[in-house]
Amino acid sequence: MAPYSKHFIPLESDPAVFNDLIRLLGVPPSLSFFDILLLDGPHDLPGPALALVLVLPTTEGYERRKAAEDADDDDDRDGKDGEDGEHVVWYRQTINNACGLYAILHALSNGAARDELGTASPMAALIDACAALSAADQRAAILESSAELEEAYASVARQGSSAVPDSAEDEVDFHYVCFVSPRGSGRLYELDGDRRGPIDRGLLILGPGEDLLAPAATDVIRGYMEREGGNVNFSLMALVRCG
Repeated sequence: MAPYSKHFIPLESDPAVFNDLIRLLGVPPSLSFFDILLLDGPHDLPGPALALVLVLPTTEGYERRKAAEDADDDDDRDGKDGEDGEHVVWYRQTINNACGLYAILHALSNGAARDELGTASPMAALIDACAALSAADQRAAILESSAELEEAYASVARQGSSAVPDSAEDEVDFHYVCFVSPRGSGRLYELDGDRRGPIDRGLLILGPGEDLLAPAATDVIRGYMEREGGNVNFSLMALVRCG
C-alpha cells in the first residue's frame, strides 16, 4: 500500500466513544454499539446484533497469516465489493490509524443497519455517495475529503481512558475488523480496509431469534483467538438495533 496521506489519532475500543462519534454524524439512537464480554451467550442486549467489531492485537503471527491469505486470494477479489452479484460495501483504508472508523463505516453500510439511518443524516449521505461508486479508490477519496467526517472524528478521538499516541503517525499494536452479513446473502463477510477486499468467511444460516452473535459467526472470531495461542488482548463490540 502507498504511504498514507492522512493520519488520525486511533479510537479507543469503547462503545461510548463509538456511539459519541456516530451521534455526531446523525446516526439515531436505534443503533448503538455495546461491549460483548463473552462469546457464549446469553447476551443482555436491547436488540439484535447487526454487525460485530473485533479488536485484535497485530502480532507478527497475525501479520504473516494475513499476508499469506491475501497472496493466495484470486486477483478478482482485489478491491471488489463482493462476488456473485452480492453487494457488499467495502472501504479501502487510506487514513492511517483510522481502522476503528472504517469498522464503524462497514458496520453501518451493510445489512439491516443501513435501513435505520434514513436519508437526512451526514452519515447516510456519506454512505450513499460511496455506495454509488464501484471503484474502491473513488470511495476512499470521498472519505479522505470529508471535512464533516474528519471534524466529528477529531472531537472524540482523544476520549476514553487510554493514553493516546503523541503523534497520529505513530504505529499502534491493535487493529479493528468488522463482520457483517448483507441481507439475503446468507454469508458472513469480514471487512477490513487493510485487506484486498471483502473476505467471505462462509455460510451463515441463522435460526429463529438468532443474530450475528450466533455460533456460526462467533466461531470465526474464536478462531482468531485460538490462532494467537491464548492471547487475551482481544475485545468485541456489537452494533445493536435497539427497540
